[in-house]
Amino acid sequence: MTVRIKLETFEGPLDLLLHLIEQEEVDITDIPIARITEQYLAYLATMQELELEVASEFLVMAATLLHLKSKMLLPRHAEAAVQPALALGEEDDPRAALVARLVEYKRFKDISQALREREATHGCVYTRPPLDLSPYAPPQANPVEGLTPNDLAQAFWRVLKRAKTRPRAETLTVTRDAVRVEDCMAHVRRMLEARGGRISFFALFPAGVTREHVVVTFLAVLEMIKLGLVRCEQGKPFGEITLEWMATGGEKAREPQAAQSGR
Repeated sequence: MTVRIKLETFEGPLDLLLHLIEQEEVDITDIPIARITEQYLAYLATMQELELEVASEFLVMAATLLHLKSKMLLPRHAEAAVQPALALGEEDDPRAALVARLVEYKRFKDISQALREREATHGCVYTRPPLDLSPYAPPQANPVEGLTPNDLAQAFWRVLKRAKTRPRAETLTVTRDAVRVEDCMAHVRRMLEARGGRISFFALFPAGVTREHVVVTFLAVLEMIKLGLVRCEQGKPFGEITLEWMATGGEKAREPQAAQSGR
């Protein structure tokens, strides 16, 4: 009958030592050196009996364990008498250096195991590129279709040229009119509703309007375009720009001030 003996494979002496400690179910910071050393040497003896090559690093660890075992067996006062210089400069626990190496090795081993499990999990996941859902998207009207920023800028400057300037006087008291974007938005909406939902861009600026009112009204129109309340259209280059009211139903009843309050 053929006898088969299977030994676990360890990546190094620290891996073997950690395995023996876990088998004993003891705290890694309180290693029973004598018992662990016996098990470690027994494992190396089994490898030699099976004529397996024992790496030098395993033998170095065996020598380290034997050295620690002898130090743990010696009384502290006797050890200090034999090696006073070494005893004065050494830590109280001779296992401290080995424990630190084991703790660091275990941390990296746990991390590698977690990465290995994550790799195995990821291998069972299959992905595909996202589908093109644009054909199912509802059509959205362009509120400035046919217009360029340059067209709006030219219309703005034309209105500014039409605005009257106040005559210069020797003594002039300047009073700033409180013109708000929200008020101009409400004014534009009222004009659109009064004219059936469509109005010329230049009709928003009556004769004698101030430059400040022109600027704020222009900003109000841009804000309403941004909110989707109105749209601009131009039939031909340099032609008339027309504003059209776009909101319907519940949106039509919404005050521009309420829309502006979310800014």
